[in-house]
Amino acid sequence: MSSSAQPARSALLAAFAAIYLIWGSTYLGIRIAVESMPAFLMASARFLVAGAIVAVFIAFTRGFRATAKQWRDNAIVGGFLCLGGNGLVSWAEEKVPSGIATLMISAGPVFIVLMDWAVHAWSKDGSRGNRPNVLTFAGLALGFAGLAILVGPDVLATGVGGLDPWRLLGLLGATFFWGVGMMVMRYVREPAEPFTASGIQMLTGSGWLFLVSLASGELGRFGPSLVTGRSLLAWGYLIVFGSLIGFSTFTWLMRHSTPAKVSTYAYVNPVVAVFLGWAVLDETVSPRLFLAAAIIIAGVALITIAKNQKTLTIAPRQAVAAIPSAPASPKAS
Repeated sequence: MSSSAQPARSALLAAFAAIYLIWGSTYLGIRIAVESMPAFLMASARFLVAGAIVAVFIAFTRGFRATAKQWRDNAIVGGFLCLGGNGLVSWAEEKVPSGIATLMISAGPVFIVLMDWAVHAWSKDGSRGNRPNVLTFAGLALGFAGLAILVGPDVLATGVGGLDPWRLLGLLGATFFWGVGMMVMRYVREPAEPFTASGIQMLTGSGWLFLVSLASGELGRFGPSLVTGRSLLAWGYLIVFGSLIGFSTFTWLMRHSTPAKVSTYAYVNPVVAVFLGWAVLDETVSPRLFLAAAIIIAGVALITIAKNQKTLTIAPRQAVAAIPSAPASPKAS
């Protein structure tokens, strides 16, 4: 598919719906998986299995082909997204409550918009990056305000005292590294075929995660008999829905939309997670949820309108595929 080919609106809507809904459910998946599995080791095994499935499928259907440069570029992207993004989120969620983690991860869209702006300023011909306007920043502000209404009261109730400051710093680092990975993914030169790149990113990302797991001593504290059935099911869910489906959709969207627009999943995912808790686990839903959802939707709409006001005269380069967990967020992907 050409990089300038424009997908149908229905395809874009379906793709956004997928990352909004699927990645919204992975917050819970990660939290359950790390109950009995070390964070970096769990993420490494997750991406190893998913990456191997992608690579084997491509090898048997059309042949797995990539240049040395494409392997290098995608190994870098895999490090930023799988280790820097998803790995740090998984590690932080071992001790940080989900409400506080969600608020900190919501800084991701701001990082991404500013990075894309920096790319635009650095690009001499204006073919890369996007310069945000007032509507974009207004949308970001509304998104963060809605998220604060959604989880803010719970954060105030539990507080941040006693939390590991390194885990909190890790969440901020995850949002930054995820943004860097998105920029490299979108604007790298001579990208590999998207799903081939996805396989490389997951496999190399798994390697980066395993090295950190080894260095941090996780293997010495881990035994297969310690893994609960509950964590194992959550891990399997993350492989199928978080990696194979969710990240493949994310990869496709990064080829056909802007980083600012794609990053809106960081605002919508928490709302979806709360709704899923109500629908699946019969958790209580307060009127606060509906107010927060309305504000977040308004913010996403503003970002969409801001993006559609401007049409690039030069089509963006075909983006390299990315298979990162998080959560854009890093997410909690």
